[in-house]
Amino acid sequence: MQYAIIILTIDNLSTVFSTIVKGLWLFMKITIFLVDMNSFFISCEGTRHPEITGKPAAVAGDPKNRTGIILTSNYEARKFGVKTAMVVHEALRLCPDLILIPPDHRFYGQKSREVMEILSDFTPVIEQNSIDEAWLDMTGCEGIFGKPAESAIKIMERLKNELGLWCSIGISENKFLAKMASDMKKPLGITELWKEDIALKLWPLPVRSMYGVGKQTAKKLQSIGIMTIGDLARINEDILSRNLGKSGMEFHRLANGVDNSPVITHSHDDVKSISRSVTLAEDITDFEKAKIVLLRLSDEISTNARRHGKKGRTVQISIKYADFESITRQTTVPETFLSQEIYTAAHELLKKIWNTDLPVRLLGVSLTGFSKADHSAEATQLSLFNLPEIHSSLETSVNTENIIKQDLLEGTIDELRQKYGASMIKRAVLMKKQE
Repeated sequence: MQYAIIILTIDNLSTVFSTIVKGLWLFMKITIFLVDMNSFFISCEGTRHPEITGKPAAVAGDPKNRTGIILTSNYEARKFGVKTAMVVHEALRLCPDLILIPPDHRFYGQKSREVMEILSDFTPVIEQNSIDEAWLDMTGCEGIFGKPAESAIKIMERLKNELGLWCSIGISENKFLAKMASDMKKPLGITELWKEDIALKLWPLPVRSMYGVGKQTAKKLQSIGIMTIGDLARINEDILSRNLGKSGMEFHRLANGVDNSPVITHSHDDVKSISRSVTLAEDITDFEKAKIVLLRLSDEISTNARRHGKKGRTVQISIKYADFESITRQTTVPETFLSQEIYTAAHELLKKIWNTDLPVRLLGVSLTGFSKADHSAEATQLSLFNLPEIHSSLETSVNTENIIKQDLLEGTIDELRQKYGASMIKRAVLMKKQE
């Protein structure tokens, strides 16, 4: 009798185990949750203002400062027709007893982190989609938390009992369907939407309700006879391609329940964009005033980018006019986190589209397209007084020297602001404007 002896080293065992896990994964049913917090801002306020419980209430800006827009309202207020983005005076006309609370974004950010901490107890694979919602890859978790609906109940109960916050949860085999499911029952709703359910549950919905389809895209789709998600799923792809290009093809796939995008966990420092915007105290048509606003926003973005050690290659501006129509424009720049370079790009974009006949209500600037920058507190301990010494040892162009000077200058400003406060150093032009 012959015997075969197999010797497995640690490396062999690791490979075998990995192969087994991959094989088992193929037999597991992929399960994705989308956890969507209900009326998040006003729900957060309810945890510290219990007196608003059962009464119509909303988080809104101060009408006197031209930010009088409803940011979110509770379900008692919605019964009166109060909606997000409605102007405050209109909301008060519909609901005279509406309780208004000014926004506290720092508080909402803290509550959001508490929500994500609880969700991380159920799975390490979490992709936060916004301050109040996240995708969870729950594949293989049935043995720990039970079937998907049972897991969802456990999540909902913990959020409600520990944080006093409500949520709705969508369950499916991909991110798109989970997102659509989460919107189907609010508040405190748990909805499963698998591919075999889409003809009954998804296709009858209006195309405007589809995740990713904005107002203008909906108009284009409706102009070619697409009124429901089912119409979008069944239409000839060539028609979509001619009218919407690549995005039309993507919408067609999603309408048929096809979404292969994975749930991607981002680290705390994985910043995709840094943006700042301001609703102006009054509509402006003066380009010089707009430049001052851009400079202040660029300065704030620059400081934030250096804090995260990020350099961006894309500068974008956004404008909202008095009639609430919005446009965005962007340009590519050499990677930077310097305020002067961000401002210069934003200024050039604004010049191209400025129209004195259209009063501007809001201006915004953002920096995206990041790479890691070697810029930290330890890397910026260079004195401005050492510049001649540094530059004498570098065979660089005038432009490169200017960038080095600007980098050192802004790094030093960051240190002073961090130590003595943000108001310690301001640009002269901004101080003149304030006066």
